[in-house]
Amino acid sequence: MSQRQILQVFEQYQKARTQFVQTVADLAARLQNTETLQNAGVMSLLRPLLLDAVPTIQQTAALALGRLANYNDDLAEAVVKGDILPQLVYSLAEQNTQRFYKKSATFVLRAVAKHSPELAQAVVDCGALDALVISLEEFDPGVKEAAAWAIGYIARHNAQLSQAVVDAGVVPLLVLCIQEPEIALKRVAASALSDIAKHSPELAQTVVDTGAIAHLAQMILNPDAKLKRQVFSALSQIAKHSVDVAEMVVEAEIFPAALVCLKDPDEYVRKNVATLIREITKHTPELSQIIVNVGGVAAVIDYLGDSKGNVCLPGIMMLGYVATHSENLAMAVILSKGVPQLAICLEEEQEDHIKAATAWAFGQIGRHTPEHAKAVAVLLVFPKLLNLYLDTESSEDLQVKAKKALKSILQKCTYLPALEPLLYEAPSNILKHVICQFSKVLPHDSKARRLFVTSGGLKKVQEIKAEPGSAIQEYINAINSCYPEEIIRYYSPGYSETLLERIDNYQPV
Repeated sequence: MSQRQILQVFEQYQKARTQFVQTVADLAARLQNTETLQNAGVMSLLRPLLLDAVPTIQQTAALALGRLANYNDDLAEAVVKGDILPQLVYSLAEQNTQRFYKKSATFVLRAVAKHSPELAQAVVDCGALDALVISLEEFDPGVKEAAAWAIGYIARHNAQLSQAVVDAGVVPLLVLCIQEPEIALKRVAASALSDIAKHSPELAQTVVDTGAIAHLAQMILNPDAKLKRQVFSALSQIAKHSVDVAEMVVEAEIFPAALVCLKDPDEYVRKNVATLIREITKHTPELSQIIVNVGGVAAVIDYLGDSKGNVCLPGIMMLGYVATHSENLAMAVILSKGVPQLAICLEEEQEDHIKAATAWAFGQIGRHTPEHAKAVAVLLVFPKLLNLYLDTESSEDLQVKAKKALKSILQKCTYLPALEPLLYEAPSNILKHVICQFSKVLPHDSKARRLFVTSGGLKKVQEIKAEPGSAIQEYINAINSCYPEEIIRYYSPGYSETLLERIDNYQPV
């Protein structure tokens, strides 16, 4: 065989390999083909091609494996069991490996790691973190982006994996990445920092110690919506852990500028800003007061008016957290028209967990003083909370929160027009709190005593069957002591029959 014929054979072999691996990569791009490819043993066929002498074949083989592993954990596990990961890690660490292959190989690591902590741990166990650190130090921004993405997918699962990422020394490199000019790299690096920081105060502190907050703060008004999503997510994951780190986020002077983003066209940007504000206000009255002073409460209330569903949740909780801390802060929520907006949320939202959060927020607002309770009561919130508590279709959490909110507000409420309808609808465990409030107000208000008779309230109280010596009986006795005995007899059950008997027995003179 001549040299020319030998070269033709090799050329045909290369073309065949190229065609095969490209076809598999194209087929792997469609979900319906994955089972057939796996059954055909494609993993074992692709594995040797990762060491092929032709770079495009290497890269396309890695791309095909990444696409397969990306679909589900079974395919990702097949990659692990096929001993493909060590080969990828080894090739990533090679100095002469082309950047296109590095991106594809890193894509495989990411695709495997994303499915579960166990698969992410398998990626870590094969030494991938050291290879990813090397990739983060590459000149090419695309390679850095691919590495940061894989790191984020490893770190997001749990604190142990996140700590492994930190121990590999990636955090300072990620902070450098968010300072790079490429928007895509900034996004993925900020997302990875968020995934690392979310698990524990210690991990968040590690991110803070690298100076990440200042660099993230500089990007809050970047025109790129996807970048802002990740920036606000990272800041909220940092701020949630402790007062100290929340204060550091505030000290980065992101407010009031960040409030502008509550009106961002992108709903995820809006939600992440609201989440950040929630995580700051939950810690202390002082941090809440800072947010109030820069107009944060009014901005969040406007945000709720423009939002539906889960996007509302952090805003609702933020108002509850602010109101929790003190009478003055709760009054700030009331004066900013927060109660009517929460009433709309309670009425219009469909999900039980959102209604539960709204009920909880009402409880935090109304539990301070009679004035606070009245602000809630005048909007007819009591019947809504009662219905949610009594509705058998409500989730257990919603029932618990509605009941707790109702009780805490009732114990401060002296606005009788809102209390009186509950006399007819409330079960005994709620009714005793209603009767208690009447027993406190009626002895000191003659006008209220008269209205209580003409409205039928006194008659209803006489119909309540209470155990002798019980708390509710004591409250009823206190109410009855506010009226002449003949009035109490007149409205007591059976009094009309007693009068009729007296007529029957009466003998005219």
